[in-house]
Amino acid sequence: MNLKALGFLIKDAVSEGADKVMADSAALPETLTKAQAFRQFGQINVQRWLQEGLIHAVRMDGMGSKKRFDRFKLEAVARVSNRTTDLPVAER
Repeated sequence: MNLKALGFLIKDAVSEGADKVMADSAALPETLTKAQAFRQFGQINVQRWLQEGLIHAVRMDGMGSKKRFDRFKLEAVARVSNRTTDLPVAER
């Protein structure tokens, strides 16, 4: 295993561990609205993932009529896509 691959493994492990802690403490929501998903992952990416059937919006009971996305599924799809950065679109 080369140093670059090890770096990616450590980065993914730290990211997943931090996400788990944040989710367990209820600091991060489990679902995102379409607007939130667009801001965090980019509108073009989210629309492409929807067209490819990689993600699906669902209506949550008690959340009104807005369709929401599973944050963990979005992050998983983003992790394996060709993104060059983990920064939200607004911060690039």
